[in-house]
Amino acid sequence: MRRVVFVIFEGFQSLDLTGPYEVFQYAGHLSDGGYDCRVVAPEAGPVASRSGLPVHASYGIGDLDPAEVDTLVVAGGVGVDAACEDPELVGWVRRAAEGAARGVGVQRRVPAGRRRGAGRPPGHHPLVPRTGAEEAHPELDVDCDPIFIRDGPVWTSAGVTAGMDLALALVEDDLGRDVAHAVARQLVLFLRRPGSQSQFSVPLWTARPASDPIRAAVSAVEAEPGARHSIADLADRCGLSPRHLQRRFADEVGVPPAAYVERVRVEAARRALAEGDEPVEALARRLGFGTGETLRRSFHRHLGVAPSDYRERFRAMKEYA
Repeated sequence: MRRVVFVIFEGFQSLDLTGPYEVFQYAGHLSDGGYDCRVVAPEAGPVASRSGLPVHASYGIGDLDPAEVDTLVVAGGVGVDAACEDPELVGWVRRAAEGAARGVGVQRRVPAGRRRGAGRPPGHHPLVPRTGAEEAHPELDVDCDPIFIRDGPVWTSAGVTAGMDLALALVEDDLGRDVAHAVARQLVLFLRRPGSQSQFSVPLWTARPASDPIRAAVSAVEAEPGARHSIADLADRCGLSPRHLQRRFADEVGVPPAAYVERVRVEAARRALAEGDEPVEALARRLGFGTGETLRRSFHRHLGVAPSDYRERFRAMKEYA
């Protein structure tokens, strides 16, 4: 039995607990036990999550020996700043992390270390808010792009549903691929994403434009990703000069027009790879990349995986379904 201990506090993100908890619990059912999941808080009893949903912590930090933790999972959420000011909680987390086989941070505010929490330096604070972490702790290398990162015994995720991806990876590490896929299928997690895959989505990564001309440019790109979308073409559609378009687009959307076009095309390629069998070269021509190699470079730059690997992961999940 592997003891997985979840640390929560007032204002924690409830999905950071419930998502991974369900993954481990179901994996335990498939493996004749496997995991002993426990929830600990500064004090035993109901703990209010960020949304107000109360969760009962069966243990207070005084009730559970930190030396008996195999995998330590620290939830994120807006309450982490106040949690960092609790010396007893911080001390308990530090002792548990030092003895645990693995330490896991879920959400934007996670255990500290080399890469968003991985590999904590000796004596370093075990809970560090992501916001401003680089300035407050220059020894950290905070990587905001991957879904999750493993650095030695410390794993950290982007948060919320990405915590379930991380938990599935831990299950696979413990119990093998078949159990992890069975859990993903049961919980309707269609794709068990690799940790290096970016949290990519055009709407999430860009602001929506405020003015009609820029909205027209964005709509044209999203309607036909494979069409010609040079600066001159977009400027003609908007009735702006190329220079004026460049400036206003970057101001309103947050990225230059060329970068936005590439992101939309990568998103379209991602959907096509997941849903069909169109060859990469043909897909590249249809979506405006020109060549398969250009598509591969763009795909890897934004998502951290090759198009072929991305497609294979969907096929593998369909085979298990």
